[in-house]
Amino acid sequence: MKAPIIQFWRVWVDQKGRSCQSLHALEGHQQSIFAEGVEALWSARHTTGDTRLVTLVLTPGDVHEWHENPVSQWIIPLRGHWAVQTMDSKVVEMGPGDISFGGDQGTMNHQGHRSWAVGDIPTELLLVQVSVAPPWNPCS
Repeated sequence: MKAPIIQFWRVWVDQKGRSCQSLHALEGHQQSIFAEGVEALWSARHTTGDTRLVTLVLTPGDVHEWHENPVSQWIIPLRGHWAVQTMDSKVVEMGPGDISFGGDQGTMNHQGHRSWAVGDIPTELLLVQVSVAPPWNPCS
């Protein structure tokens, strides 16, 4: 089997200070022993440093107007669906199985993005806040 690639949406800031979204990939998986007593499996380490886990619940009908992510963070929908609109007018809808990386700190006027629950049920999100953002080139 070829090394797997895991796709995720990334929110980032362009040279004009606008937030944008683009599809990226977590790569570099290798067959290795992840835990003693378990056969080799595909794994890769993508960040280092301190992390914090946070959960959020978005209520249907509430629109969280323009704001930046408070820190660099992975956002993983657990239940329900949500949408994110960036300053470049792109709207991306995500649900369980999708991943987003919020790195829009430093947008002009701290506008960042808007987000909301999609549908009639609350959206549960797991956030993994990281002290150091992975060094991706936002233009790639």
